[in-house]
Amino acid sequence: MAAEWGTLPSQLRGRNALDFFRPRSSDQLHPVVEALRRRRRSRYPVEVRWSAPGGSERHGEMTVDVVSEAPDAETALLLLLNVLGDVTEPAEKPATDLVSPVEARILALAAGGVTTAQIAKSVGLTVDGVNYHLQRMSRRWRVPNRTALVARAYVLGVLKPAAWPPEPA
Repeated sequence: MAAEWGTLPSQLRGRNALDFFRPRSSDQLHPVVEALRRRRRSRYPVEVRWSAPGGSERHGEMTVDVVSEAPDAETALLLLLNVLGDVTEPAEKPATDLVSPVEARILALAAGGVTTAQIAKSVGLTVDGVNYHLQRMSRRWRVPNRTALVARAYVLGVLKPAAWPPEPA
């Protein structure tokens, strides 16, 4: 683990491991906390990510070993790091893959300030059908309302930023 930061293990003693690593899930730390609380000695694997000194994002498995010199002595954690490699982010999806053509048209009309009834008439759906698509996109993109939905559509490249009236990208 120390080699990952170009230092000696003794220089990492007493440091908070969470300053260096981000666990995949905080749930992975609960068994370690329980082991410390109950003075159990065992090994616990934790999937982690971290930013390497060179700036690259890396991932691996850290084995947390609860150790002590004697049964009643203060416990310590021995951390062993298995570097699995650099994190490769999935290729960004083109904006056309994020929404269907009907949804893109609905977003463009909504961005132009058109009412739900007018959108429904324009795309050949019912008002409930338009609301269904708007709610579905809002849930997918985790936004609370129509204004935020339109803003997210621009950010994701679903709508052309330089076009007025708004149109799909």
